[in-house]
Amino acid sequence: MKRHYMMMAAYNAWANARLFDAAAQLSSDEWERDTGVVFGSMMGTLNHLLVTDRIWLKRMSGTGDAPNSLDAIIHRDFAKLRAARINEDQRIIDWIAAFDDAGIRGRFSYLTVSDLRTVSQRLAPALAHLFNHQTHHRGQAHAILTILGKPSIVIDLIYFQRTPEGLPYA
Repeated sequence: MKRHYMMMAAYNAWANARLFDAAAQLSSDEWERDTGVVFGSMMGTLNHLLVTDRIWLKRMSGTGDAPNSLDAIIHRDFAKLRAARINEDQRIIDWIAAFDDAGIRGRFSYLTVSDLRTVSQRLAPALAHLFNHQTHHRGQAHAILTILGKPSIVIDLIYFQRTPEGLPYA
């Protein structure tokens, strides 16, 4: 089980790096343009992904800063957001690496952001959500690139598994 989540953490960092490479080509106007996706712009969407990763990692690990709003803007500046994303992806990798299979099967409790309920759940399904949520919103970011007339990017899991970084998990 740990191997699976290590692969997902490595894939997550790989896909985020490629998405940020594509987003780096956007003009300031394109970076902030509302394209009609859930969080509006590329800036809003990539901030949301960082926000939710910080929220989930704070819930699961008890450490780190966590915004109290799902639409919080941590950084408007692209370079600062990219650096924060790289740091958060490494934080996720390091945190999962410290677990054994028994730990991943454990439970944790947290307070929800949206309706302030206390929830207790197993860690493994929450990790599955964390990575699935990233994939979902990376798809929206990919749609933003398409809407803006930018080239398509390849960020599918199978392509990661064919890279030197992904081969150990394939």
